[in-house]
Amino acid sequence: MPFYRTHHCNAIRSTDAGATVTIAGWVDSPRDHGGVIFIDLRDREGITQVVFRPEENPEAAHAAHALRTEDVIQVTGRVAPRLPGTENPKLATGEVELVASELHILNKSEPLPFPLDADISNEDVRLTHRYLDLRRPAMLRNMKLRHKAIQAVRNYMDAQGFLEIETPVLAKSTPEGAREFLVPSRVMPGQFYALSQSPQQYKQLLMVAGLDRYFQIARCFRDEDPRSDRIIELTQIDVEMSFVDVEGIIALSEGLFQAIFQAALGVELETPFPRLTWRQAMDRFGSDKPDPSLGMEFVDLGDVFKESAFKVFRGALDAGGVVKAFNAKGFASVTTGQINDLTALAQKHGAKGLAYIKVENGTWKSPIVKFFTETEKKSLTERLKIEEGDLILFGADTWATVCHVLGRIRLRVAELTGRKPAANQFTCLWITEFPLLEYSAEDRKWNAVHHPFTRPMAEDVPLLYAGDPFDENALACVRAEAYDIVINGMEIGGGSIRIHERDLQQKIFHVLGISEERQQILFPHLLRAFAHGAPPHGGIAFGVDRLMMLLCGTENIRDTVAFPKNNRGQDLMVGSPSEPEPHQLRELSLSVRKRE
Repeated sequence: MPFYRTHHCNAIRSTDAGATVTIAGWVDSPRDHGGVIFIDLRDREGITQVVFRPEENPEAAHAAHALRTEDVIQVTGRVAPRLPGTENPKLATGEVELVASELHILNKSEPLPFPLDADISNEDVRLTHRYLDLRRPAMLRNMKLRHKAIQAVRNYMDAQGFLEIETPVLAKSTPEGAREFLVPSRVMPGQFYALSQSPQQYKQLLMVAGLDRYFQIARCFRDEDPRSDRIIELTQIDVEMSFVDVEGIIALSEGLFQAIFQAALGVELETPFPRLTWRQAMDRFGSDKPDPSLGMEFVDLGDVFKESAFKVFRGALDAGGVVKAFNAKGFASVTTGQINDLTALAQKHGAKGLAYIKVENGTWKSPIVKFFTETEKKSLTERLKIEEGDLILFGADTWATVCHVLGRIRLRVAELTGRKPAANQFTCLWITEFPLLEYSAEDRKWNAVHHPFTRPMAEDVPLLYAGDPFDENALACVRAEAYDIVINGMEIGGGSIRIHERDLQQKIFHVLGISEERQQILFPHLLRAFAHGAPPHGGIAFGVDRLMMLLCGTENIRDTVAFPKNNRGQDLMVGSPSEPEPHQLRELSLSVRKRE
């Protein structure tokens, strides 16, 4: 037979009754009904029920008795309606069955290391046999959704006049934030490439080249510790545009996300997405990637406690700090153990303790309530909308510490109370006006919050030139023309308007502690390009793998990738990383010294 199949296993319908067809796939579940063998035959598209009857073909029926789960077979037969009452409404092919006349066993399967219809908690077992794991319906669905999302991206970007351009994977090592993978060069002994952690500099150079609108489904590599929402090999939708401002990039991005969610899930996202500045997000939710749908927004209580007899609150305010609180509605049932855990979490992130009030049976239960006046209690009730059954959690310290600590507590309370978005409910949000710089006390230097090519807001540029060599208080106030897109509390993408002037870029490098000599070693290509008519430009990148976590409804990023590394950076299926052969090291002029 010159073909393996005339139809896939989800194609046959009642209108095909009487036709002779051939299908091929995996045995999903064999069943022996007194000599008549029923088999659900599965391929990527679905399932068809196959019936082997001795009167149709005794040899085929006899061979069907030996079939086991995941055997690969080819079946030819006649499409017939199922008997009344035996239809399966859960299957698209559920009104018909294939009465087999021929059977060809293409490959037998050994017993599986795990059943494909089970929930496997041991991820390493799944990843070791990923080719089997991908046969499971949930994983197959994830791969199909990923395909739909990527196709939607390409269609949308093409319609918007973008060119899809590939940039190098083997690049130069430059300080852009993440730790890089290094690749030795055989032909230039002692020299190394870096696997690209982002096409950032290349896409800016494409704008200098006049290509105007670029995008790429880019593979990026970052030598970071894997976690539930991070992997070392990632894919991003990379975008750059010339002659554009923040509003133009946001409008393009919102249209792209509408196209993706419609194509993948049939969900219509409402635009424009709400916006918060970084300061507002931290002030209200203690996070630069908040999910407002969880509620529990922070309330500033500085004016309420400015004359308080409670020394902790009064002391924080007198020192220039803040007092904030949020209402965990209905969580007065919190146990002593949970309060202790929340207190330990607060202390871990810099707080001295965690003050709280439980409202039960009309009584405020807390060791701090005795210090409050009736006026303060009334103000708290009004500001926090306190009712029976509520739990109030406080923070009193510097603004940064309170925001950070309460932000962590808020997320932990959301976990304890089961607060999470409903299926196919997506809260989209833009965070804007990030700080351009952050100071590392450990390294005693300024670092770029996003990357060193991010443009400062025009009104804040003079702050970069304050002082000699610069005013640290002024630098802390410089805001960036940067923006992140957050969905359901997960950062899905981010970008900025870029620096396109050589002198401003050199100033930023100087602030970051990169000397002129180092600039010429690390970034000569960029500085030369900026001196030859670089246009204003900006862009954004979206994490495909994190986006797929939302679309697939999974909390494990590795469930969205066909062949991921595990949480230790290992590919258990093929056994990488592995030790090189001695001759390979000799060719690279390398030797390996293991850590002691």
